[in-house]
Amino acid sequence: MHLVEKRLKTRPEPDHCGDLGIRIDRDGRWFYHGSPINRKEMVCLFASVLHRDEDGAYWLVTPEEQGTIIVDDVPFLAVELFTCQCGRDLVISFRTNVDELVTMDADHPLRIAECAKTGEPIPYIMVRDGLEARLTRAVYYELVALGYEEIVNGENMYGLWSKGTFFPLGRLE
Repeated sequence: MHLVEKRLKTRPEPDHCGDLGIRIDRDGRWFYHGSPINRKEMVCLFASVLHRDEDGAYWLVTPEEQGTIIVDDVPFLAVELFTCQCGRDLVISFRTNVDELVTMDADHPLRIAECAKTGEPIPYIMVRDGLEARLTRAVYYELVALGYEEIVNGENMYGLWSKGTFFPLGRLE
């Protein structure tokens, strides 16, 4: 057994601290007991220890302590889009509001939900371990502008390729 594996197996569980009083609003802003956390370095530090369990609860987990936080929608926003190549060789990556980079691929898929009130599309990208980022409106429009018509399983779809996977943005009728 490797030393690291042995240490991980013998390390006690972090103390459970309950609700930490931290909330991430729909716009990706972090709050502590209702006051905004304005230091980006602090937000990025918290984001680096953010986890989501199989029940959908969000946790900040350090080696010593763990506690739950409230997330109104998803914890991150995709605020910038990068591309290289084109057509089926296109590679699309996003930068989040906490400066994580994620490339859209089979392991980090794009998901389009529908707003229950308006019917408008709400795009999300998987960042890591069940944690998603919602694409900002500007980034989504930029993504849509890259799309094109493609026949998928006999259906006329509008979407785009990234890292060899086609991501539909919608059906063309």
